[in-house]
Amino acid sequence: MTCTFSTEQIASLSAPLDRAKVRQREQGRTNVSYLEGWQVIAEANRIFGFDGWQRETTSVRCVNQAERTIGREARPGWGVTYTARVRITVGGTAQSTVIREGSGAGHGIDTDLGQAHESALKEAETDAMKRALMTFGNPFGLALYDKQQREVTRSPGESTGQSPAGNVTRSIHRSPSSAVSSARDDAGLTPLDQSVIRQVLGTLRGLPRPVLEGFTKAFRKRFQVPEEATSIADRILQKRHQDWIEAFLVQHHVPASSQPDCQPG
Repeated sequence: MTCTFSTEQIASLSAPLDRAKVRQREQGRTNVSYLEGWQVIAEANRIFGFDGWQRETTSVRCVNQAERTIGREARPGWGVTYTARVRITVGGTAQSTVIREGSGAGHGIDTDLGQAHESALKEAETDAMKRALMTFGNPFGLALYDKQQREVTRSPGESTGQSPAGNVTRSIHRSPSSAVSSARDDAGLTPLDQSVIRQVLGTLRGLPRPVLEGFTKAFRKRFQVPEEATSIADRILQKRHQDWIEAFLVQHHVPASSQPDCQPG
């Protein structure tokens, strides 16, 4: 079975989300983190290629249309709501195609009924597209579903003890309790036994050189290994490193061919 994604694509999909790309909007008494629609499309073009993915709106439905007042002046207008479902297809052949779908909703308010419909329809399609692409990884907003946003890069001077907008910021969806999240983090930070480290390094040394080079690049990006570090061998120390390596090998369906002259660099 052939892996759909290249080593470089997996590295990009596994990388933390750049804080500079995240926007905030007020929702009630809190701020909500989100990615803009154009940003998500740009990331899809960058990672999958301009001709490497497709978007298809599979269903659209107007679920509400009602007269309402708009603004402090109480101008007569319309409120419209649409729901949509979008299918994202990545890959060029039937054997290496990944399909994800997402549902979304959009709301339009305008004094002109047609403009209200247009706004609601566009918003619903964009929302559904973002939810479908989100399942591919952090660059598409998956990291924002974590209340603590641990897979979002920190801005200079940002405190490590809370989310970027302080205590009023929350993720788009409800996430597991902090106690469960903390326990998961602690498990990932568990040091590996030396025997396990030797076994992992032995497996890596047996990889074909192109795969090993791709793995090294992906590992450096995923765990933000400094460029000046000449090797990643001494960076494989914790359970989270082992888990990520195992997932990488499974995703690539890598045969463990022996090349002892290769070293993880």
